[in-house]
Amino acid sequence: MTQIIDGKKISQEIKDELREQVAEQKKLGKEAALAVIQVGTDPASSVYVNNKKKACTYIGIGSLSYELPEETTEEELLALVEKLNGDASVNGILVQLPLPAQIDADKVIRAIAPEKDVDGFHPENVGKLVIGEPGFVSCTPAGIIQLLKRSGIKMEGKHCVIIGRSNIVGKPLALLMLRENATVTIAHSKTQNLPEICKTADILIVAIGKPQFITADYIKEGAVVIDVGIHRDENNKLCGDVRYGEVAPHTSAITPVPGGVGPMTIAMLMHNCVESMLQ
Repeated sequence: MTQIIDGKKISQEIKDELREQVAEQKKLGKEAALAVIQVGTDPASSVYVNNKKKACTYIGIGSLSYELPEETTEEELLALVEKLNGDASVNGILVQLPLPAQIDADKVIRAIAPEKDVDGFHPENVGKLVIGEPGFVSCTPAGIIQLLKRSGIKMEGKHCVIIGRSNIVGKPLALLMLRENATVTIAHSKTQNLPEICKTADILIVAIGKPQFITADYIKEGAVVIDVGIHRDENNKLCGDVRYGEVAPHTSAITPVPGGVGPMTIAMLMHNCVESMLQ
């Protein structure tokens, strides 16, 4: 029988644990605050930002919101980041992506102080992940590891195929899976014989960015499938990168969309915020 991996339930468990940690830290006189910067009014970004604010309220940390107009210049945004870097009351800084075309996102990410980079995107934190030192880890990959661990899915010795090589998901996730002693293959848009490679996976993690791209032809019987994608289909219903109804019967465990990986991203952002509080 296929195990449906419930990201909502697991993310709530994590937030409840964090809430207790924050309450204990407050007894010791420690406070934390996350500064969230949004440039423009992208509807999806606005939803994400509001969810992050709600999560901050739930676990008991402060949330500072900076909603900047679409025409904000790169210099203005960098000046705000620099100001927040120097503000001792701010533990974490998050700049919501994507940014308008006039702003170099990479330059902004590099401007955030590494010890306040709760998104885990700064090159210093990425470098620490590569060499195995403590540092902030990108939230979606960290969330996937927690999904697997808390669902009782063994990673050690398993063959994990990751479809996608982005700096935000694919690359950091490969390093985290190596840390868990999995054997890792990274596939991408230029990979030949993709279905054959996917069929060798004990754990298949799909972050290809194409709606319902993965069919049963890509799945080894009994594999674990983690679907990172989120899209809207022709009927305006949410769907992932995996053709769920067709694939699920062939798996031992699978994440749904919505309610799988998505909630974990915010839970792990909150985890990073609490870690910043403990430093």
